[in-house]
Amino acid sequence: MDKRQAIGSWLSGPREAAENAGADFGYRGQQLGLPETGPGSIARPGRRLGALLVDWGLCVLIAYGLLTDGYNQATGNWALLFFFVMSVLTVGTVGSTPGKRIFGLRVISADGGHIRPLRALTRGVLLCLGVPALVWDRDGRGLHDQLARTVEVRI
Repeated sequence: MDKRQAIGSWLSGPREAAENAGADFGYRGQQLGLPETGPGSIARPGRRLGALLVDWGLCVLIAYGLLTDGYNQATGNWALLFFFVMSVLTVGTVGSTPGKRIFGLRVISADGGHIRPLRALTRGVLLCLGVPALVWDRDGRGLHDQLARTVEVRI
């Protein structure tokens, strides 16, 4: 193996290196019994990020509207609190936040069906910490989804 192949496999990540070695990971969500594409399939990172940005922007606008002395650190803290409350209440009841609804996403239990309020609370706390959302498994689920036993799917 020349150096370019070794560096290319390292930069591409363990999934591609294993696939090049002959391992078959299948598609994202296969282990969870989800379809590869279409409704019920694992939500792609672009849609998830778009939904997060819409939800965060909405919470910043609410915080800014309530605190009329301009955007500052307190506004950001209030926005995070509104984001947490909105996330727990909407995901725990209807399965999606306004941003997720716009992007056609829903959070479901990993074993199928609606998520319970305790799972929504766990997911909301971990999501607000930020770091768990940056640690993904091979199915594309963040650590917050793994620990809450939830999965974000297309609707």
